Amino acid sequence: MKIINNNSLLWLAAVIISASSCSSSPNQDAPQPKAQPVQVRVETPSLSSDNSITVTGQVEPVHTAHISTRVMGFITAIKVNAGDHVSKGQVLVTISNEDILAKLAQADAMLSSASAAYQSAEKDYQRFTNLYNQKSASAKELDNVTLQYQAAKAGVRAAEQMKAEARAMLAYTNITAPFAGIVAKKLADAGSMANPGMPILIIEQEGNLQVNASVPETEISRIKLKSPAAAWVESLNKSFTGEVVEINPSSIGSGGQFLVKISLPQEAQASLYAGMYARVRINTNGAPSSMDQETVLVPLSAINRIGQLDALYTVSSQGTALLRYVRLGKIYGDKVEVLSGLNSNEGFIIKAGGKLYNGVPVKAASL
Repeated sequence: MKIINNNSLLWLAAVIISASSCSSSPNQDAPQPKAQPVQVRVETPSLSSDNSITVTGQVEPVHTAHISTRVMGFITAIKVNAGDHVSKGQVLVTISNEDILAKLAQADAMLSSASAAYQSAEKDYQRFTNLYNQKSASAKELDNVTLQYQAAKAGVRAAEQMKAEARAMLAYTNITAPFAGIVAKKLADAGSMANPGMPILIIEQEGNLQVNASVPETEISRIKLKSPAAAWVESLNKSFTGEVVEINPSSIGSGGQFLVKISLPQEAQASLYAGMYARVRINTNGAPSSMDQETVLVPLSAINRIGQLDALYTVSSQGTALLRYVRLGKIYGDKVEVLSGLNSNEGFIIKAGGKLYNGVPVKAASL
């Protein structure tokens, strides 16, 4: 039988004590802290029957004037700049008019000469008429004088028309505003050569804007005059109501797109600018469409863009956030159609009080 020495016993005892102290570490069995649930607001999708059409459009003035001249000449002055307010009849542009003034002076001289010839012919006509009545002039002489008188009278009328034409041409050298509005664009400067039909300024009527939208040929038959419409202007994050005021009956030259004009309320005019883009939803008043079914709609604010995919958060059966990828369709104002990935009776997270990610506990609350 082997006898264990004292040193071996001491070493064995130290190992046992060390193992015992390690196994009784207080940190080993401490519970891990649980993640605090994120407060969220949960909603269900809204449903809408397919009785409307959504198209894109642009805010444009009802009345727009492209200011140009009818005469050729150098622009001597442009009295307004882009952004200036103008009143009806205000002089906007002046064109050089020296040649027209010369034509007007020539017309005046011709009118004076024609008037003198007319006065002389009139006296001869009256004289020969009296002589003919007194049997002192023949009928042939009276006929000759009558023809001279009528020719002189016609000469006066021709000279008057020439003078009126010169006056009209002179008036075209002072271009005035056709209506009160604002200068949208300035397309030329003083010293440039103005040609007939060449735009110099673009004037837009203020406070009278509308939305011009293009509707495809597959949907145009569903739209009627005075159909209710709503225009969502994303740059302002606002929606305005109106109605269809004009439907262009032809799509020639527009690639199968029909121009539809939608009025805007007066309270919207101050905040809108021509050229803003809008999404327009036109009510078809129950006219049937190619897809007569309910549409699942969710707010655009609930959609998360992840790369090239769209997703939103739902609540799992364990009470955690669950990222759900969805396929989107048409946009209706501040809402978007969900084609797949979310049922009409499923709830989704519209707002969260903290950061959301897959698996984080959530708690419904009124946010």
